[in-house]
Amino acid sequence: MKTLGLIQTDSTALLVIDIQERLMPVVQDKEQVFLNTNRLIKAAQQLKIPTIITEQYPNGLGHTCTEIEISEPTQVIEKICFSCIQSEQVMETLKNKNIKSLIICGVEAHICVLKTALEAMNIGIEVHIVADAVSSRTKDNKNYALERMKQSGAFIVSTEMILFQLIDKAGTDTFKFISKLIK
Repeated sequence: MKTLGLIQTDSTALLVIDIQERLMPVVQDKEQVFLNTNRLIKAAQQLKIPTIITEQYPNGLGHTCTEIEISEPTQVIEKICFSCIQSEQVMETLKNKNIKSLIICGVEAHICVLKTALEAMNIGIEVHIVADAVSSRTKDNKNYALERMKQSGAFIVSTEMILFQLIDKAGTDTFKFISKLIK
């Protein structure tokens, strides 16, 4: 049965994939990725959505860029597999928190983001790819990856779309917080 992508905060996690020191200098639109990833992290913290940050082979690619504002108690997981779903630590976190939906941002769209999204959907996790918070070294690779994930059932969203989808009404403190994040 096809879902409509109606996301619930109590069964959702934010997955920030491989925004690392030696990779980001060659990634397209990196400033937009930094800005929107930080918006997502702050919103997740406000909404009490767990955030998982991964680092692909940090010995070679460095650690998460200092532009990413990692808040406590955000979990940073080192991995060597392209798909985060193949990481035992990531899977353990998803299972322990009963995660049914992932909001995914990071790089590279056509490698680690793509493989993670496909494998997550394959095991029944709903995937929301934040298009303005993912990138690759080339725009073509990003665009092909977004199309491929959409073909397989991922929801392609913008930062603003997903943030407002996570709240139900205006006038609340959470609404005011989210509104300030996107201005």
